[in-house]
Amino acid sequence: MKREIIQTLDGSTTIHIAEWDECYHSKHGAIQEAQHVFIKNGLSLLPDRNVSILEIGFGTGLNAFITFLESKKRNQSIDYVGVEAYPITVEEIVSMNYVEELNAVEQSSIFDTMHQSNWEEKIILDDDFTLTKRKQFFEEINDENKFDLIYFDAFGYRVQPELWSTAIFEKMYNALKPNGVLVTYAARGVVKRSMIEVGFTVEKLAGPPGKREMFRATKN
Repeated sequence: MKREIIQTLDGSTTIHIAEWDECYHSKHGAIQEAQHVFIKNGLSLLPDRNVSILEIGFGTGLNAFITFLESKKRNQSIDYVGVEAYPITVEEIVSMNYVEELNAVEQSSIFDTMHQSNWEEKIILDDDFTLTKRKQFFEEINDENKFDLIYFDAFGYRVQPELWSTAIFEKMYNALKPNGVLVTYAARGVVKRSMIEVGFTVEKLAGPPGKREMFRATKN
C-alpha cells in the first residue's frame, strides 16, 4: 500500500496510508497524541523506579523515543519492548522530524539507534533504558505476567477490526502483571466490551486533541 509522509497539526510528522485513509498517528498532532495517551495517562501512573513496557505497533518509534526522554526526567529505568509486523523504511525514518520537534537534538543518536538496532535483540540505549524490537504479528504474542504497562497503538478499528478482538485483548491481559495498565487512543464501545470480557476494568478518559475520549484498562 502506498504510504506518504504528512505533517500533523502540531508540526510533527506521521505516515499516511492512502488506501485506508489511515495515519500512524493523529492528524491533529502526532506528538501531542503520544504525550497525552501514553505518557500522561500511562507512564505517569507508574512512579516505580523500574518499569517494563510493551508497545503494540512500534511504527515510527515516536512513542519509544518520547518514553526515553520522559524516563530521564522521571529518573526511571525502563525495559521497552516494541512489536511491529511491518517495519517502516529507512527513507521514512529519516523523514520523521521528532528529534527537532521535541527539542531533543542532543539525543538524536538515540532515535537513530532505535531504528538501526537489530530486531529480536535487546539493546542498551543507556544505563536506564533497554529496547527490544520484535518483528511479530500481534496474535503471536504469548508473554505472561511480564509488563507493567502496554501502549496499545494498533491501526484503528475501522481498518483493522481484527486487531481489537477479544482474542487479542486476552493476550494483552495475560502479558500484564497484576494491576498492570493498558492505554489506547481508542474509545469504541465494541473495544470496551472486548476488554471487559477478558477481565479488564475500563476507564473512559478525555482524549488527545481532536478526539473526545480514550480508554485506560487495568488488569484485575
